[in-house]
Amino acid sequence: MTSELNQPTSRPIHQAADVVLRDGSTVKVRPLQPDDEHRLLEFFRSLSEESRWLRFFSIVKDKLLAAEAHREATVDYVRTFGLIALTGGEERVVGHALYSAMGEDHADAAFAIADEYQGRGLGTILVGQLAQIAAANGIQVFEADVLASNHKMIGVFRRSGFPIKVTVSTGQLHVTFPTSFTAEALERFDQREQVSAINALRLFLSPSSVAVIGASRNRGTIGGEIFHNLLNYDFAGPVYPVNPGAQVIQSVLAYPTVEDISGPVDLAVIAVPGAHVLEVAEQCGRKGVHALVVISAGFAETGDEGRTRQNELLRICRMTGMRLIGPNCMGIINTDSNVRLDATFAPHVPLAGRVGFFSQSGALGLAIIDYANSLGLGISSFISIGNKADISGNDLLSYWESDSGTDVILLYLESFGNPKKFSRLARRVGRKKPIVVVKSGRSSAGARAASSHTGALLAASDVTVDALFRQAGVIRTDTLEELFDVASLLATQPIPTGRRVGIVTNAGGPAILCADACESEGLKVPLLDAKSKAELRAFLPVEASVCNPVDMMASATADDYAKAIAVVSADPNVDALVVIFTPPLVTRAEDVARAIVDAVRCCKSGKPVVTVFLSARGVPDELRTTEVRIPSFAFPEAAATALARVAHYGEWREKPQFEPPRFDDLRRDEAAAMVATALARKDGWLTVEETTELLSCYGLPLVEQHVVATPEEAGATAEQLGGEVALKAIATELIHKTEAGAVRLHLNGREQVTAAAEEMTAKLAAGGKPPTGFVVQRMVSDGVEMIVGIAHDPQFGPVVACGAGGVFVELMRDVSVRLTPLTEADASEMIRTLKTYPLLTGFRGSKVCDKAALEDGLLRVSCMAEDLPQIAELDCNPFVVRERGAVILDARVRVAASEPPSLLGSRK
Repeated sequence: MTSELNQPTSRPIHQAADVVLRDGSTVKVRPLQPDDEHRLLEFFRSLSEESRWLRFFSIVKDKLLAAEAHREATVDYVRTFGLIALTGGEERVVGHALYSAMGEDHADAAFAIADEYQGRGLGTILVGQLAQIAAANGIQVFEADVLASNHKMIGVFRRSGFPIKVTVSTGQLHVTFPTSFTAEALERFDQREQVSAINALRLFLSPSSVAVIGASRNRGTIGGEIFHNLLNYDFAGPVYPVNPGAQVIQSVLAYPTVEDISGPVDLAVIAVPGAHVLEVAEQCGRKGVHALVVISAGFAETGDEGRTRQNELLRICRMTGMRLIGPNCMGIINTDSNVRLDATFAPHVPLAGRVGFFSQSGALGLAIIDYANSLGLGISSFISIGNKADISGNDLLSYWESDSGTDVILLYLESFGNPKKFSRLARRVGRKKPIVVVKSGRSSAGARAASSHTGALLAASDVTVDALFRQAGVIRTDTLEELFDVASLLATQPIPTGRRVGIVTNAGGPAILCADACESEGLKVPLLDAKSKAELRAFLPVEASVCNPVDMMASATADDYAKAIAVVSADPNVDALVVIFTPPLVTRAEDVARAIVDAVRCCKSGKPVVTVFLSARGVPDELRTTEVRIPSFAFPEAAATALARVAHYGEWREKPQFEPPRFDDLRRDEAAAMVATALARKDGWLTVEETTELLSCYGLPLVEQHVVATPEEAGATAEQLGGEVALKAIATELIHKTEAGAVRLHLNGREQVTAAAEEMTAKLAAGGKPPTGFVVQRMVSDGVEMIVGIAHDPQFGPVVACGAGGVFVELMRDVSVRLTPLTEADASEMIRTLKTYPLLTGFRGSKVCDKAALEDGLLRVSCMAEDLPQIAELDCNPFVVRERGAVILDARVRVAASEPPSLLGSRK
């Protein structure tokens, strides 16, 4: 059976999307439409003679070009499909790709790129997107004839990462390659996207010249402060004030419009009333500005009218090739000494350092810079992203990954634009540089309506966000203060290689609090080895404790601190060190701080050291003003929390990377056909028979069962099965079958089952939900009841959940969640983090269950979710894990139409 997606249609299933070229500029790519014939003809006419020769193998005359444009604009979107790349507000075609099916699964492919767009990555994008569409339409192989002299096109094919095969004939080359994406092809496209993002951000963070449109003579205004900051921070290039109402601004000659500036302008910072932004943006486009930072508010954050204005702003940028940060942001900073760009209205000059910071909140950004300065935490670059109309957090991750001046990445997020892409990027970037996030919006004003157990478990919480961060190795913090605590540690200390913490103190109380906090955060406070204890005893008073924590007593001197740090940091049982100082009457905090710095400088252990100075006077300057910088915290609990976050990240980074498993026994086409049939029926829920067959397609172990129509048939089936059976009524709208009286267990024989089915019919009919049939199952009495399910998050896509199952699923709410696709490590971790995990391992003498069978079930469900995004909800509850194997006793599946996948390189 062929799915609906493979049926000929009069309209394309894929919509227009912006793509970023190698130089950071953008074009719009969309399916070719019948009324594009004149655009396509103009494109063919605009090609140089050489490009036309390479495309058509001859210098085609105008009359023949018109016929060819008509032929190629006539597509059915399945057997023939065309893509065009446009610029200038969809007025001008700069790229064209077409395939025409030649047989059941082969197609001839042809490509053409405008001369001035060649070498910018557009050809590679069109090859990849056309192959992606062809594969979805059942085309497995592309063929293309290329003139032997067309080296550029051969290079495009090779750079795409597809395994091309080239055969030679007289004067030309015949190229074939599969439309399915290999790992190499996907990696090449990821690399291309990364280069595009890097070059786009360089337009903003390394401009040669800046214009401030809306610059003011008055300090204290936004335009006045931005212009002042650019001058005061010694930007490396010219800064042009633009204001039609002033001739001179802050001693600099002003210009009425950006178009009146005689020199080139790379970056324009717009700080004018929102109603005037579109006019100013059009002027910037005519001037040839490359990048806009729009400070002005009054856009999508204000409602429908503002959203319309924002869409028009983005359209202007796309039409003129400009990139956009904002609107409704507070600006950008680059502290690189070769640039020195402060295009914000922040009142404080940022300290230079190696931390990149991204904020969705403009107002918060002002406070962030001030707070970072108070901690002595230097910033490499800062971007307030505002409404994220164009440049996004994902672009910044790619940029900071390659930026040699950035070691730590901090993000304040309010929402995700493309969570799947964020997850993929964060996994890659996090292996090199830590990513620390504070994500607002943990709770929901109300739980969304959910028609399954899995949906109810995920409602009104941000467990999906937690799952994304956990899988991607992102360090999540609960508060901004904690974000900077973690950042201070990462920016100054090595990452610990384990969770074992040594504590050195001169007061017992704070050390106990620290030890308790460490243990509650998953860290360990182990005993020191005998050698370390002996060395400590050699210089500490007899009353001191030399176990761990090491309590040196209130009489401890600065020299005692230095010696204790040297001993404890060298202990083989310690991975990190917390040093606590409570001011006594004699020892000065400044002396202790210097001693700590000297001790850390001399240590060769490579272990992180953090300090806690319990003093109203704050952190001693001695910890900040030296080449050995040591983070300090006001309280021991904060130190333990920051250290735990970093230790967990270190463990994630050291874990081997796994790929999702591949199963060779899946019947994917059969499953897809079944889902297509259910979608055509438009009732959402799969029948019991369809659910049974779907689980079978993915090798999921459903208990032996039979579907019958009447109580009499149920009794006869029970008699045939023999032994104890379970009886369940079929009623689509029933979620909690047990409470509704729709489940009867441990029935035996024809009479019992028939009677039970008749009672069910009467009870359910009285409640307005008469059963449409019955399921008779062989009774399963042993094993641990779990739940395995899928929920389709509208933003994050398919999510797999696993937890305690059966009738207590929503009472216990013991659930572990991951985004698809799952790896074997993900499945294993999901199970082991459950509170009910001990039930699977032989709790109180019970049988040890087959955890591998549960892991296999999770991985197969993950494959199903990836293959069939139309599955909106799936419940396997209970999923009974037995001593050997597992079996599903009940399952429900709901399907719904889904959007086609985004094409490679597309920006939503």
